[in-house]
Order: sequence, then structure tokens, then C-alpha cells
Amino acid sequence: MKKIENFYLEDPHLKEILERYLDEDFFAWSDQELNTFGKLCAGEIDERAVHTDREGQPKLIKYNRLGEEISQIWVNEGYKKTVEQTYNKGIVGYIHKNIPELARKGNYVYSYAQGYLLSQTEPGFYCPVTLSMATALLLERYASHEVKEKFLPHVLSTGETELYEGATFLTERQGGSDVGANDTKAIQNGDMYQIWGEKYFASNSGMCGVTMVLARIEGAFTGTKGLSLFAVPWRNDDGSLNGIHIRRLKDKLGVRAVPSAEVEFKGAEAYLVGEQDRGIYYMMEALNLSRVCNAIASIGIMRRAYLEARNYAFYREAFGKPLTHYPMIKETLTRLAVKQEVETSAVFQLVHLFDRVVSDDIPTTEEESTLNRLLIAILKKESAEQAIHFSHEAIEIHGGNGYIEDFVLPRLLRDAQVLTVWEGTANILGIEVLRLINKHKAHEYFLSQMKRDLAHLPDELIPLTLPVTKGIVILEQLLKLVVKGNPDTQTYHAKRIAELMVNIFESVVALKDAYTFKGERKRMIAEVFIQETWKETEWIDEEMKSVQYFDEIVGVNVEV
Repeated sequence: MKKIENFYLEDPHLKEILERYLDEDFFAWSDQELNTFGKLCAGEIDERAVHTDREGQPKLIKYNRLGEEISQIWVNEGYKKTVEQTYNKGIVGYIHKNIPELARKGNYVYSYAQGYLLSQTEPGFYCPVTLSMATALLLERYASHEVKEKFLPHVLSTGETELYEGATFLTERQGGSDVGANDTKAIQNGDMYQIWGEKYFASNSGMCGVTMVLARIEGAFTGTKGLSLFAVPWRNDDGSLNGIHIRRLKDKLGVRAVPSAEVEFKGAEAYLVGEQDRGIYYMMEALNLSRVCNAIASIGIMRRAYLEARNYAFYREAFGKPLTHYPMIKETLTRLAVKQEVETSAVFQLVHLFDRVVSDDIPTTEEESTLNRLLIAILKKESAEQAIHFSHEAIEIHGGNGYIEDFVLPRLLRDAQVLTVWEGTANILGIEVLRLINKHKAHEYFLSQMKRDLAHLPDELIPLTLPVTKGIVILEQLLKLVVKGNPDTQTYHAKRIAELMVNIFESVVALKDAYTFKGERKRMIAEVFIQETWKETEWIDEEMKSVQYFDEIVGVNVEV
């Protein structure tokens, strides 16, 4: 079976998306850079990812040979090389500083295209990148000039200075998702603070140069409103530990490349970022960015799982014929291809909006800001669940081989599982949707936008919109019940609302793609997606479009 050599060249739809959202000069530069990076991800980085997952996982070196505590994290040399290659490509830096060849800043669309390619190799490594992106956002937007000068050039490094990876430490043992229960303390010491307490699930521990920490200043309110945000360097200027001690590394199911630890702060020197007691609001901005990263990692896993399943199905013979000869296999591969392509379009439409909302140069409306948060919640939930589903389907197509660690699929499944948990479970995301509905009228903005988009479609696509229109009617009926309901009624239906919304949104995206990109293949994708999403032929499917359209959607010239 032929190895995938370049994730970017394998994905013409990604190129279409970038041409849509990037101007001509930026796209021309990005096209070359992503071609190089896509080859790197499918080659060297992929080989190192296997080693890191199997034999080269991070290890805690608690003490040195003299018995002195050093709380150092060992990572293998290949991991270090991946760090160097990835950050030097500007995956974090070029969001905030000029790209030398273009003399202009990059944006999140380009960064997330890099993250999408990287996640097809190693979503566990994309976690530290995510944390560094969040750290950069918080420092740039809220830190004082002095704190920015101290940390930001290092966080944004593309090789010209020492790199400081970032981290965001929220979770405590007694709190979990209930961040308001956090009790880590910040005690003022002159112009600085000292942090005392523990963080129970601290990812990128020992690898970060600076971490963003939520802590409560003495005398502050209880609950989330009393939390402040601090930038805490991992080490002092002389290289010694900054009062930070690693108790142990977490033995995780997946994403083994990233060191996640239980961390104790014992008087760690820290710098206040932004206003006192505003930490939770700042961190929620970073959390939304991380949720977008989570969706990017999910569609990356979806893509890799699909590619592995597709290539294996063309290569593997059963009963004298390739697996792709059989209608059940054709149906599965077509549906995977369709869902992954539409979900990728949906996530990058969100990224394009996210770029606008977080930009200081582009004025945005309350509607855009609210829709941004809503789409983040529903797409993070949907894409994470689909990453698990895709990994499962790919394993099934491989049969017994899919269960063997020599293949990438077991790692994809293990890594995918955490994406439903990180940055908020489905229940937490459902509550976020409710909050946006109750406080910001998100449902009104959403329905208005979906109806506008449907109204602008050409006549030839109107027959495909009928199930979507019915879905909108059902959503409106459900919202009437929920908006007037008591808390139990609202939370009971929260995930149902999120699922209906994402089905409507992605159906509209599929239809817009069919109109924007033209071509018979895009229309076929829209047809299959809407049929599968709205279960128009749940039991009796005489047309079998997913089989009919297999050659056009999946392809017949796959090299094996």
C-alpha cells in the first residue's frame, strides 16, 4: 500500500478553501509553504510521532544525581526537532508578526491550515501549539508593555531568538470544569506576585517557557469573578525552577506526546496580566481559541482516518476483489469523504469569522461576535465526536489490521477520544449554547443568517434545501419550548439544540460549496450530505447515491 507522501497535495479541497479566504499574494506564498509543510508532516514528523507514542514518551526526571529536585521533563530528540521545525514555520508567530517575504502579518486561516496538516500526523503535538497560541493571544491583548517585552518575542519566535512555548493552567482537583472552585492563591510581593497552590491537569508542563495561570489574589471575591490572570515563567533567569514542582505526569490514554502533569506552585514569581479579578474573562477568550484548535485537530484526525481507510480499501483484496468493489465499502468511504469535506469547509468558515472577531483592525458587530461563539461551541462538539466515529470506521475497514499498533489507526482513536473532553465536554458546550441563547439571542442571529444564506442559493439547488428548511422549522419549535422553559427543560434539550444547529449549518455550508466551487462533484457531495444528515432514506434507498457517486467523490485512480 502506497504511503501518503504529502498531506497538502492530497487535499485539493483545502487549497480551494485557502483560495477563497486569502488574497492572491498571501495564497501564492501559503501554497508553497503548505506544500513543504504537508510533505514534512507526512514524512519526518509522522515517523517521529510513531516513535514518541511507542517508545519515546515524555518522562519526568524528578531529581538530579545529587538528590536535588529539578522537576525536568525529558523528551526525545525527534520531538525537539519537530518543535523547531513547526514553530519556525510561524504556526504561532506569524499570527502576530510580519511574514518576512510578505512584509505583513499572517492570520488564523493560515495558522489553522498548518494545524490541520500537523494534526493528521500528531494531534498530541498540536496541543502544545494550541497552548502557545492561547498564551500569545493573552499576552498581546492584555499584558503590560513590560510583560510583553519580557515574554512575547520568545513566544512568537520563528528561530531568531529562544523559543518559549506557552501553557494555560486552569484545572484544579476540586474544581474541574467548575473553575470558580479554584483556590490557587496569589500573594502580592512588591510589583510582582507569588503563586501558591496546585493545578491538576497541566499540559505542556516542563516544556513551556511561560504559563498563563488563574489564581485568586488575597481578599478577592469567591467564584470565577475573583480570579486574576498571571504570566508565570517556568524558570528564573539563572535557569533554576521558579517555585514550580511537578508531582507526577499523567498516564493518559492518548496524546502521549504532550506532557500533562500535576503541578504545585510554591511561591512562584508571577506577573499580573490585565486587570485584577478579570482573569476568567481573559481566559474564556483563550478557551474559545483553543476550542477552534480542538476542531482543527478533529478534522485533521478525520482526514487521516479517511485517507488510511480509502487507500487500504483500494489495496486490500477480499474474495478475489478489492474492497472498493463492494457497495457497503463504497457507501462508507463516500459518506466519510463527504462528511469530512463539508466539516472542513464549516470549520474554516468559522475560522474566517474568528479572524475578523479577534482582529483589532476590523470592526465587528454584536451579531458576528455572538455567532462566532455559537459556531465554536457547536462545531467543537460535532467535530470531536466525528473524529472518534471516523477512527472507528477506518479500523473496521482495516479489519484485524486496524487493531494493530503497527498501523496509525489505534493511535488516531486514542488521540481522538480526548478531543471530546478537552476545552469542554458536550454537556459544557450545550450549556454554552444555552447561555448564548438566553443572554445574547444567539438563536435569532443564527436562524436569520441561515435563512439569508438559503435565500441566496440558485434555483437549481432549491430542491436540496427542503430537508434543511424542515429542520429549521423543528429548531424553531424546539426553541419556543426551551426559551420559555425552566432550567431543567433548558438543560435537557441543550445538546439537541446544538445538534440541530450544526446539522443546519453544515447543510447550508454544503449547499454554498456546491454553488461557490461549481462542478458536478460538489453538487453530489451536497446531495449525499443532506440525505445522510436528515435521514431521508434511512431504511429504503433505491438510488444508492453514495454508491453511484463513489467514483466522482472518492476517486478511481487512487495509487496503491
